[in-house]
Amino acid sequence: MFFTEVYGFALMGNHFHLLVKMLPEHEFTDEAVKERLERYYGEKRALAWEGQLPSVRQKLASLSEFMREIKVNFTRFYNKRHGRRGYFWGDRFKSVIVEEGETLINCLAYIDLNPVRAGIVERPEDYRWNSLGYHIQTSNKDGFLSTDFGLKPFNVKSEKERVRLYRKYVYETGAIPTDGKPYTKTIPEKIVTEERKVNFKISRTDRFLYRTRYFTDSGIIGSKEYVSDTYQQFKHLFQSRHEKKPKSVKGLDGVFSLKRLSENL
Repeated sequence: MFFTEVYGFALMGNHFHLLVKMLPEHEFTDEAVKERLERYYGEKRALAWEGQLPSVRQKLASLSEFMREIKVNFTRFYNKRHGRRGYFWGDRFKSVIVEEGETLINCLAYIDLNPVRAGIVERPEDYRWNSLGYHIQTSNKDGFLSTDFGLKPFNVKSEKERVRLYRKYVYETGAIPTDGKPYTKTIPEKIVTEERKVNFKISRTDRFLYRTRYFTDSGIIGSKEYVSDTYQQFKHLFQSRHEKKPKSVKGLDGVFSLKRLSENL
């Protein structure tokens, strides 16, 4: 229902990751808003929203409302199924602004590799509850996931080929040991070797050194110019005593981040 493109997800035991692009509300007409309401609520219930289309349009373009809808509805489902009451999620969601291109696909690979790093599966698509698993196991049923992976090499007409190229990228990335975290798992080299023999070519993995914390702790991540410009655009929303400056991400050439955007005054 919301104005979103879903790039990827991973549902884990006590948390989930979601990579989405929120689409501007001005791109959607009143008729488009009504159509979404009817699909979601049914024609009769959607009529009750007729006089509130401006506020509805604003809601459907809001990341906070999108996350609230997911968390509230899942809590209701889970509580009803297990005969419980009360809150399910302990904390508010954390959001990171991600630049398109290399940063986006690195972040998406990090998300899909969560079940591998946790030692649940050896191949990311063997996990049912992540985006690669959804792509491979359901052939992206209902077109739920975007296959615009944000890189020129993926700008090919065939969706199947784009997914193959992305899968190759994830496998090559997943074979790299996590810096300083020996307890996390990688895709076994023998599996990657087997995949290379069938489909894969050697990719630019030497440009990628896995640093998971930058995708969970950063407030903004991308090129230095992108991080600086985005910070300047939104800095009035942050409670910070000092001007923030982008810092380079170790192991990722040309990638910078900003952390702790808000501080107690």
